[in-house]
Amino acid sequence: MSEQLTGAQALIRALEHAGVDTVFGIPGGAILPAYDPMLDSTQIRHILVRHEQGAGHAAQGYASASGKVGVCMATSGPGATNLVTPIADAYMDSVPLVAITGQVASAAIGTDAFQEADIRGITMPITKHNFLVNNPNDIASTVAEAFHIASTGRPGPVLVDVTKDAMQAKVDFQWPTELSLPGYRPVTRPHPKQVREAARLIAAAEKPVLYVGGGVIRAKAHAELKELAELLGLPVVTTLMARGALPDTHDLHFGMPGMHGSVSAVGALQRSDLLICLGARFDDRVTGKLDSFAPEAKVIHADIDPAEIGKNRAADVPIVGDCKEVITDLIGALRTEIASSGRTPSYDTWRHQLESVRAKYPVAYDEPEDGTLSPQYVIERIGKIAGPDAIYTAGVGQHQMWAAHYLPFEKPGHWLNSGGLGTMGYAVPAAMGAKVARPDKTVWAIDGDGCFQMTNQELVTCALEGIPIKVAVINNQSLGMVRQWQTLFYDKRYSNTDLHSARIPDFAKLAEAMGGVGLRCSDRDSVDATIEKAMAVTDAPVVVDFVVHRDAMVWPMVAAGTSNDDIQIARDMAPAWDTEEL
Repeated sequence: MSEQLTGAQALIRALEHAGVDTVFGIPGGAILPAYDPMLDSTQIRHILVRHEQGAGHAAQGYASASGKVGVCMATSGPGATNLVTPIADAYMDSVPLVAITGQVASAAIGTDAFQEADIRGITMPITKHNFLVNNPNDIASTVAEAFHIASTGRPGPVLVDVTKDAMQAKVDFQWPTELSLPGYRPVTRPHPKQVREAARLIAAAEKPVLYVGGGVIRAKAHAELKELAELLGLPVVTTLMARGALPDTHDLHFGMPGMHGSVSAVGALQRSDLLICLGARFDDRVTGKLDSFAPEAKVIHADIDPAEIGKNRAADVPIVGDCKEVITDLIGALRTEIASSGRTPSYDTWRHQLESVRAKYPVAYDEPEDGTLSPQYVIERIGKIAGPDAIYTAGVGQHQMWAAHYLPFEKPGHWLNSGGLGTMGYAVPAAMGAKVARPDKTVWAIDGDGCFQMTNQELVTCALEGIPIKVAVINNQSLGMVRQWQTLFYDKRYSNTDLHSARIPDFAKLAEAMGGVGLRCSDRDSVDATIEKAMAVTDAPVVVDFVVHRDAMVWPMVAAGTSNDDIQIARDMAPAWDTEEL
């Protein structure tokens, strides 16, 4: 049964059929035809952001908090190019996103028309797929395909660029009952032979480690992960993107690996004889110097994206499949292996070694000697007061690493950050999107004073739209992580990292000017009361300017380009462990 609509009406109707309830965007000339029928939609809430980058990150936050596809919309030219950063961010972190952009009229394409940009060509390397729609009859099927591609297989962003004339033309609307995507067949079920071989390797190992990445979060495989770990007492490490996949308080959890990971997690990988990699990609921030990473370990690598397997580290047992299905099948294969051999593997000695290292080298910090406020303490107290049920977002830099260590991660989907691309400015709009998706949850954005000044205009959106997020600005008056590197590697030559944000701007007044509540805290004794005051505000966004010690550093640390064996827990100290410990 078809219905005569304009292309623009067909676009909005297609979004409704795809289950969209929220769109973050800004209108402009080329996308304007779509904004008129959206006004009549009773299903779609449009949130008018202040910058298209905010729209993209908000859609990411919405997607990660809800498990649905996030949607953002922009006009042609600069509107579309302002979406490039969040699209690239979503691509790196496997976030399901559909970006709808307007394009100049078909006849004007290639003429350098006003606000023309080849957004399809620009985003080709950073999208799962993208479309240019200049035939109004293709609008409904393209939207259906876009949502299917974004949400299946390895999730990711899809761009749909629609010409203005296609939106203005008349079309018989018909939502497709089946999709024709002959080249797109993501594999979700793992090959049983590979799973059986993995089970044999695990049963024969002495020092296995479950190396867990964001793919486990995306696959909603946390319950299966816990069952697998507990079946044999397997040590688990969770990457920056996988925090919460196994509760931090679980005895088998040994922390976050990587450049700023815990000594126990980095050591577990480095001294393992078998890495069971689930939904992770051997990122350089985890491996350090690649040729010295886990030198004695065989590798089982399970990932839904076959392109990731063997990309950085050769896999002895490659498994292509969805992590939830892989882990489920692996549990069954291990039980069969145990039953057939009559022997249950024991990793007690290995686990006790890791427990000893975890006890000896806990992630910890020293209070500043000058009496200024410790940033780690601030983040720790936010986590204690808001609790593990809150959703936390973070920008990128020192505050992100401190948040990854000192917030309570007991559940999946409560930690949103920019992992792969490392995008400053992510936290505030992502928090906005998360709060729209989960209005029942407290949402805290842990941000730095550098990050906050990139996208804080979305506080206006939050105030006007009734989205009461909470923002903790960890204000060290610097681009903190860059300053840390300048301290360690550039003889304290602080070139262009001083933000002067102890004076300008006044973040509390800025928050009030944008329709929110502004608070300021600079001493330890006031931290809890300030956080409680922020928690009590439920009808407006809140910004807390925490003025913290300027030279606090993120430890542990593996310097870029060095081996994980060289991990240090403080400046000018020898590597954290010796060969007798692990």
